[in-house]
This record gives sequence, structure tokens and C-alpha cells, in this order.
Amino acid sequence: MIIQKDTSLKQFNTFHVEAFAKYFCEIQNFDDLEYLKENEQFKNERKLILGGGSNILFENDFNGIVIKNNIGGINIISETDEDIIIEVGAGHDWDKLVEQTINSGYYGLENLSLIPGTVGASPIQNIGAYGVEVKDVIESVNFVSLENFEHRTFSNSQCQFDYRNSIFKNELKDKLIVTSVLFNLSKVEKTNIEYTALQNYFSEKRIPKITANEIRNAVMEIRRSKLPDPQIFGNAGSFFKNPIISNGEYEKIKSKYPDLNGYKVNDNSIKIPAGWLIEKSGLKGKRFGNVGIYEKQALVIVNYGNATGVEIVEFSKMIQNEVEDKFNVKIINEVNII
Repeated sequence: MIIQKDTSLKQFNTFHVEAFAKYFCEIQNFDDLEYLKENEQFKNERKLILGGGSNILFENDFNGIVIKNNIGGINIISETDEDIIIEVGAGHDWDKLVEQTINSGYYGLENLSLIPGTVGASPIQNIGAYGVEVKDVIESVNFVSLENFEHRTFSNSQCQFDYRNSIFKNELKDKLIVTSVLFNLSKVEKTNIEYTALQNYFSEKRIPKITANEIRNAVMEIRRSKLPDPQIFGNAGSFFKNPIISNGEYEKIKSKYPDLNGYKVNDNSIKIPAGWLIEKSGLKGKRFGNVGIYEKQALVIVNYGNATGVEIVEFSKMIQNEVEDKFNVKIINEVNII
């Protein structure tokens, strides 16, 4: 394994912003981890684990070592007539995994089609889309501590999953490398089309039998109609989380804007669309220099040219301020700013 110096990270982040890492390396297996363990220089450097770079924004150069996780492989751990548990390497491409599981006749990941990134990032972010979160099918997560290189396994409950959140983004942030994730998938037909966009899609198409593959096709078509291709316009998908507000706050906004839709979280809280808040603030499609909000999806900030990380961060803060001024609601970054 080679550790490079002063490496450009532009090709390793989907915003395509220019930033440099003091040191950079790619790990393919556990031998590479052992090499890092024995490397004295590595022990004293700040560390950043990089997957697909699809949920990250470099505001500045990284003064440390960036470790690109390419650990691959898929193994069957156990199976019955009704379900199967598979272990997938952290560096495996997420959408390829979704496609592979559907082709194998397994249900559970189809609603999460076309999400960019790698398997290792999925539990960290607790990725979700179209009525499903990855926590719903994660059995456990294997990782290596960056402090003592101890191999550990966390069960689903130990991961402390929450909306776009987990223990890996909090107490264990920057302290580990995910090596593999175990998924518990169904071999029996189970589909979820409760999300409004999917219901509308299948109602219009009048598809008689809804399969996992049909859901994948629907999700991909919907996503492509709303989201820009990162190869054309640099972006990281949804930049903000959907905020969760109290019932009272929801009713107050709803009284002024009857078209607001909310999703009940519990008896006291409702999740509302951040994209709706941004659009109602008059910002959808707005552009300032090299940075703007995508005209088809208000949640997406786009790098239209050679925007810097600083420009994108400042633009995101402007959006947050405008939304808070208008609705007294704070929207929080989903993208990790480094």
C-alpha cells in the first residue's frame, strides 16, 4: 500500500470541490489495515475515512491522512426459507449491492436504489429514502477501532440509529473504520410503497404486480427526474435534513400554508419537508455565482462551476437563515462539512 502526499481530493467527492489531503491512501483488505497500524506516521495524524464521497463537503484542505475504504466482498452468513443474512464489505458500491440483492430474489433494499456511496457509509448516515431506512435491515456492523485496531461488532440496537444518525456520527465519530455490514433480507415477497411518490407512480402506471424490481425502477425514475447527475453538476444529494417540529409549531405553519404536509414521528412531533420550507422561502432555483439550488429539487445545492467549499458552506448558511427568518424553523445539514 502506498501513502501519497499532498493529494487532490477533487475526484473523491461528488461536489467536485478542490481540496488537498496532507496524506492519502486506499485500503483493500485487512493487511492494509495492519500496515497502517504499524505505521508510526499514521498514529500521529488526524484521520478521515472516505467512502464514495457522496455525503461530504471539503471546506478546507485536510491536514491529516485520508483513508479511502475499498474493502469489498459479499458472503452469505446464514439463511432459511424466509430470510437471508449477508455480509458485505464496506467498500462495495451501494447501488450495485441493491441491484445484486434484487437479482438474487431478496427484498429489503429496493427503496434505497440509486443512493450514491458505499456500503460502509450506510449505517453511519442511516441512509433512507421512499419510506425505508437502512436500519430496518441491518443486522450488525463490523468495524476496527482506529485507537487500538481492535475488531468489534455492534448489533443493530448498539448502533443507536436515529433519523440520518447513528452512534458512528456521535460518540464514535472519526474513531473507527467500518469493515463490513450484515444485512437481514427477506426471501419472501415484501414490498413497501407507502411513500406518496411511489403510490402516485404505481397508480399512474397501473402496474398489476408490484415487485422489488418494479420498485427499483420506480425509485430510479423518480430520483433521476428530480436530482442532478453529480458527473454533470457537483452535488451531494439532499443537503439538509427534514426538520422535526412540535405539533403546535406544525399547526401554526399549517394555518398559514394549508399545502404543508407533515409525517407523524410520535404523539408530539411531526417531520416536515425541508425542501418545501426552502421553496416557500423563494430560494428554489436561485443561483449566486458558481453555487445554486437545483431548479427541480430545493434540497439540493449544486456546484455549477468551480465553486469552493467555503462558497458552498456560506450559501448553505444563507439558506438556513432565510428559512429560520420566515418560519422560525432551523434546518440542519445532512452533508458532513470537513
